[in-house]
Amino acid sequence: MVNAVLRAGLLGLGMMGRHHARLLREIDGIELVAVADPAGDPHGVAGGLTVLPDVDALASAGLDIAVVAVPTRFHAAAAASLAAADVHVLVEKPIADSSEEGQALADLFESRGLVGAVGHVERFNPALQQLRARLAEGEIGDVFQIATRRQSTFPARIGDVGVAKDLATHDIDLTAWVAQAGYAAVSAQTAFQSGRSFEDMIAISGRLTDGAVVNHLINWLSPMKERVTVVTGERGTFIADTATADLTLHRNGTAALEWESVSTFRGVSEGDVTRFAFPKREPLRAELEAFRDTVNGASTALSTMREAVHVLRVVEASLESASDEGRLVRPTEPVAASL
Repeated sequence: MVNAVLRAGLLGLGMMGRHHARLLREIDGIELVAVADPAGDPHGVAGGLTVLPDVDALASAGLDIAVVAVPTRFHAAAAASLAAADVHVLVEKPIADSSEEGQALADLFESRGLVGAVGHVERFNPALQQLRARLAEGEIGDVFQIATRRQSTFPARIGDVGVAKDLATHDIDLTAWVAQAGYAAVSAQTAFQSGRSFEDMIAISGRLTDGAVVNHLINWLSPMKERVTVVTGERGTFIADTATADLTLHRNGTAALEWESVSTFRGVSEGDVTRFAFPKREPLRAELEAFRDTVNGASTALSTMREAVHVLRVVEASLESASDEGRLVRPTEPVAASL
């Protein structure tokens, strides 16, 4: 049976909203029929559509699905208004301004039988999808450590959250997703270097529920862009560059080292290095296609609202730790049920 075309709405026409608008027009099975933004249409993406003034006007447009791409503090209220109109929603990350708001939102969508998803788009990065599959197949055996680095210049578009909620949410979700395990405990340090009330640098260390050690280095203070995930296991190390969607495997060597002092120092020897070739699709397009497919009854890799609540709890635990000299903090409900 061919599914009917889904009538889509978009709330927020800013930097992220303009990309959503483009893709919602291009993807088969979706028709963008309504857009809304109280600030108007700064990038001229509305096309022939009238720019509606608010979420209530959008919710009245007879929608099947909607994307929420407004500042974080408005996520929960906007998604709730759309749920009241029985609209399936993909809200940009983080799910809400607090885990309490996020939990209430997850409960609301479940109670109404609606798809509630969160835009943790790194799940659709081709390199990370390959990495997750290869880890699940046991290619490097037991995973010992997952380390991420996400560094860039300061983004003018972000004004209501710090680097932890804006960027660390990506790394926390992708780590839990590729490892298929939640966070058990975290410790963190932050820095405030740009004169804002929100942190612009955070370093997080912790442990997953499966015992793997995790480290995240994230900042808005670097003159270059870096997005790297390094997974070390008993038989080698994967390096995923999510900026280029490249995945490389450094295998442990199988040949014995003849130089005794080097062998003692290294612990393991260097083996073959493989850079994998695979199709590289635009992650945001793949995410929106997954949203369409989930609404149509298919199982996809979309982040559920409950998984997104766990991510936000880890962020909150990290900020709590940083405010208390790096004290170890255990997020409540450490395992997201559908990881």
